[in-house]
Amino acid sequence: DQVARVVKLGAFVSSTSDFFDHPKVANGASDLMEQVFGGAGQHARAAVGVAALPLNAAVEVDAIVALKA
Repeated sequence: DQVARVVKLGAFVSSTSDFFDHPKVANGASDLMEQVFGGAGQHARAAVGVAALPLNAAVEVDAIVALKA
């Protein structure tokens, strides 16, 4: 109830150097934000491939959200 809008998502995808579909992996997080917040869930996004993530995670997503005043 306190989220005014989702500003930006960053998706970090653990992958090999020959994998190029990072944006498709990040689509899941983007779709979820739009399902939960409707139009306020539309956002800018970056999707990046990395060699490894903490705790051997496959994907890490961070978000910047604007809160209602």
